[in-house]
Amino acid sequence: MRHGVRLAVDPGKARIGVAASDPDGMLATPVETIRCGDGDLQRIAELVLEYRAREVIVGYPASLSGTEGPAAREIRAFATGLARKLAPVPVRLVDERLTTVTAEEQLRSSAGHGKRGARGGRERRSVVDQAAATVLLQNALDTESRTGHPPGEAVGEGA
Repeated sequence: MRHGVRLAVDPGKARIGVAASDPDGMLATPVETIRCGDGDLQRIAELVLEYRAREVIVGYPASLSGTEGPAAREIRAFATGLARKLAPVPVRLVDERLTTVTAEEQLRSSAGHGKRGARGGRERRSVVDQAAATVLLQNALDTESRTGHPPGEAVGEGA
């Protein structure tokens, strides 16, 4: 297992969930939610510096058929722009299928057997975005630990 913090970003239409690993690459934890639009890549770059991240994982919406649909093309373009901004820090696309579903299920079960709890809609979506990034990163860390290879596909300069 490679040493060093990894960041994961799970981009959506309106928000980007962010998670970070510990330096040993064992455990993923939520960091924050970033609004999509002006300044989002800059904020990710600031987090890379703040956490001294060795790599950034981007959630990639792979299709079950293996073809690259419109959403996947958008995420690939986002990851390519991010790779340009972060160079020489590597950016990798990692399959994110079901991360949001898994995150919502985990949040529901931790809130008391499916009860919504006191969180409002916007705050809850922000938490779900961070939880999805955390699930994405934990899956990537576990894959690397199991296989001995970095997960997913490198994009941009380092590809």
